[in-house]
Amino acid sequence: MGTPEFAVASLRRLVEEGYNIVAVVTTPDKPAGRGQKLHESDVKVAARELGLPILQPERLRDEAFVEAMRALEPDLGIVIAFRMLPEVIWAMPRLGTFNLHASLLPEYRGAAPINWAVINGERETGITTFLLNHEIDKGAIIGQKREPIAEDDTVGTMYDKLMRSGCDLVVETVERVAAGNYEAREQMHIDEATLKPAPKIFKDDCRIDWSWEGRRIVNFVRGLSPYPAAWTPMYIDGEERGSAKIFRVTFSAAEHKRTAGTVESDGKSSLRVACQDGWVEIHELQVAGKRRMAVRDLLLGLRNIEDYTFA
Repeated sequence: MGTPEFAVASLRRLVEEGYNIVAVVTTPDKPAGRGQKLHESDVKVAARELGLPILQPERLRDEAFVEAMRALEPDLGIVIAFRMLPEVIWAMPRLGTFNLHASLLPEYRGAAPINWAVINGERETGITTFLLNHEIDKGAIIGQKREPIAEDDTVGTMYDKLMRSGCDLVVETVERVAAGNYEAREQMHIDEATLKPAPKIFKDDCRIDWSWEGRRIVNFVRGLSPYPAAWTPMYIDGEERGSAKIFRVTFSAAEHKRTAGTVESDGKSSLRVACQDGWVEIHELQVAGKRRMAVRDLLLGLRNIEDYTFA
């Protein structure tokens, strides 16, 4: 059961390894884009290519879907980036249902664990398989794998790394569950207040605050690049004149008396913005209405960049 590309890699691996996938459950097709054409999930596209039966229930408690699941007589359920399941579904398989989550639980429970690990400047994250229960991301842990986060990693690069290592952990977990060779570790006696959450990220959450320290801004941009992307409004003389998504930055500590958000540029290849403790150098961005590009390319057509303030 899954929706995005992150789940596709494990699905393909399970098929390659010869496991009997009796069905793939994914979201219904939804209108998307300007033409509102029906969009199929990445998992559906892959399942069709692999010749697997596909179920797309509108409601997971719908009796027709529940009966279809019962008719499959599944031994094991696997969930990767999907909706919260009702007990009638996750308790149905003979050996239970496990989830692959992109963090080292119990840290970073929630919808955006990879983003928040990078945003918070973590040096390490990982993946976890755990048995589903009534609470989100709180089931008994079966297995974990650690993955270092490099200085130049973004949510995009970490997504790819964790997707690949997730394939290995999913297969390993299936083998252990099938053989009864595991001891699930309950997530108990944990002070919830000490844990770092990973809630869903909305557009307003992605706005850069240039009064932050430079290192925090760098991590913030990395944790949102390439998607959904950190952004900033652009002002001239106090009037908003568009916005820009920021994809790649570096930081240089320095003392200055410039207001946070002040823009400086040599007009050729350099664009930097004042922050609390120095300058954030922007290397790649996308001004509203234009394509994503290197700063050098932007400055070829935007000569008055120093008239702007980022805020």
